[in-house]
Amino acid sequence: MLDKPAGITSHGCVARVRRAYSLKRVGHGGTLDPAVTGVLPIALGPATRLLPYLPGDKTYRAIVQLGVRTTTDDLEGDCLGRMDPPSALTNLDLERALEPFRGSIDQRPPAFSAVHVQGQRAYALARAGEAVVLPARRVTIHRLTLLNWEAEQGRVELEIHCSSGTYIRSLARDLGDSLGCGAALAQLRRTAALGFEISQSVPLDALPEPSARDGLSPALPPLLDPLLVLGHLPQHRLREEDGPGWRCGQAQECSQPWPLGTVVLIAAPDGKLAGLAKVEGPGVLQPRLVLHANG
Repeated sequence: MLDKPAGITSHGCVARVRRAYSLKRVGHGGTLDPAVTGVLPIALGPATRLLPYLPGDKTYRAIVQLGVRTTTDDLEGDCLGRMDPPSALTNLDLERALEPFRGSIDQRPPAFSAVHVQGQRAYALARAGEAVVLPARRVTIHRLTLLNWEAEQGRVELEIHCSSGTYIRSLARDLGDSLGCGAALAQLRRTAALGFEISQSVPLDALPEPSARDGLSPALPPLLDPLLVLGHLPQHRLREEDGPGWRCGQAQECSQPWPLGTVVLIAAPDGKLAGLAKVEGPGVLQPRLVLHANG
């Protein structure tokens, strides 16, 4: 788990991890823009296959600059216009303005985003000068907390706990529109993602570059146990006699009355992670991801 610094892409972080651990297969969950800092989940080797099964909610701390509109909905973009925020804007005024953004809402992604449009990324079209207006989609903002209002600077600090697919740049833009003065995202830090907290993350510079000069193995940050990472899932432990069938992709019997479609973590007889299954019928677990499969 990395605490991503500003000024590097998520793919750049992955490349650094590949070099540090001398691995080809490295993946990340929840891409962060280069200017954004914070939690970047990283998976190594076979664990990359587990990323889609992690919880998608994320938490951010954001600073929103009122009184400016930009092409990218953050301060990295070109300015489209400026306007003073409403005079004597109070915390109570801001709370009222924030209320419509709490809960399940329809949100339009920024034109400069990774959303696909007719087989191309929206940002590629926008950079080419094409007008990009993306359709709104349903997201959920579970918690939206006003942390601070700096009236002289026109800056609002927020904490946002939201569903996957939520754009904080869009939230900043829409908050500014609701106040009539425009707004853009000034700073963003992700403090939690896919079930991980910032306290579990290590800075990028904690990953040493492999030393070709002295041949010594550099000290690497310890990795998290996948069983702990997937602790939000129900668990089924295989018996010794179940192992061969599981590794061949055979369905397993279970006594738990889990609902149909439930994803279940499968542990080997020794307690190590064996893979993931889905409840396909009463008492039936169908393999979906088998680690160390036969063949």
